[in-house]
Amino acid sequence: MSERQKTLYPGVYFIKGKRRSKTGTEKIFYIVFRKDGKQHEEKAGRQYEDNMTPAKAAGIRAERIEGKRISNMERRIKIRQEQQAIKNKWSITRLWEQYKTLHPNLKGLVQDQNRFTLYIEPRFGTKEPRELSAFEVGQFRSSLLKKKQPATVHNILELLRRIINFGMKNELCQGTTFKIQMPKVNNLKTEDLSPDELNRLIKAIDEEPDIQVANMLRMALLTGMRRGEIFRLRWEDIDFERGFIRIQDPKGGQDATIPLNQKTRQILEIHPRTKSPFIFPGREGGPRADANKRVNQIKERACLPADFRPFHGLRHVYASMLASSGEVDMYTLQKLLTHKSPHMTQRYAHLRDEALQRASDLAGRIIDQTVNKNSKQSISQKR
Repeated sequence: MSERQKTLYPGVYFIKGKRRSKTGTEKIFYIVFRKDGKQHEEKAGRQYEDNMTPAKAAGIRAERIEGKRISNMERRIKIRQEQQAIKNKWSITRLWEQYKTLHPNLKGLVQDQNRFTLYIEPRFGTKEPRELSAFEVGQFRSSLLKKKQPATVHNILELLRRIINFGMKNELCQGTTFKIQMPKVNNLKTEDLSPDELNRLIKAIDEEPDIQVANMLRMALLTGMRRGEIFRLRWEDIDFERGFIRIQDPKGGQDATIPLNQKTRQILEIHPRTKSPFIFPGREGGPRADANKRVNQIKERACLPADFRPFHGLRHVYASMLASSGEVDMYTLQKLLTHKSPHMTQRYAHLRDEALQRASDLAGRIIDQTVNKNSKQSISQKR
């Protein structure tokens, strides 16, 4: 070690030492002072690495004497404590990772992870739920609504609320002091097709060379099944003998069964089978993730409205056809659509009412026809 060398500032000296990142040497400054009857000697910093000068070192010495600055050791202890506190902190990100660990088979996990990574983590990832304020969450909601649809924003905020509730339920953290306000979402949009549009779609499906995609759309129209339910459908879920389709883990919650109607039976009986257990397998025989490219091509060939969502829309077409027939009551329709409650099924109630109105009007027309027929017979007899 080189010898101490004094500077023009009392209690400040330096030694020569090797530079850490480059070749050569640099000055390493130290300060010496008395406080509370004890003499202290501390390192102030390095000439190049810390941009330290004798004047700066003297300033540090004065602050240490006046109690305005903690020692380097105290600072290192404080940093370690802060790092440990951060490590032990149940932040939104840490809660989400723990949530995923306990719910590995969570439905919609891929979508939730995307929502978390893109929107929630950049804004709230390092914070604990109790550190969130109603104001900043309100700002977050407002900024999202400027770019995203209310339904999308609702899903993002619902995920944030779910993560916080998970932490509270498991006593990992304190919750927020406010209730997260959700945007109003109109989920009651009923997509439908006119007879001409439906004919064009059926024609486009019949012309589709990809039998997998064509039959998926046919099943959506003939059964009203959701896209995910069709993607996850296995051959073991089809009971050809008793005439039922088992829907595992539907949106409504518990597994359900729906009838295997004759048209769907005919489609499945000639549908090509592979080594995969799935009826409509994806890559390498696993569950299918999407079919957007082919489906959108079919939609374009059929010249359907731009906002028509094929799988979701065909489920509505299926429900609308049954409701407007006047032959299916709302309870039966609810069971066919595997709705958990009758609330969602009620969107089709007006179609049922219209069918009943047509049936009622038919009675009036029959009476009129009978009266007119009797009147003509009476006139003929008088002549």
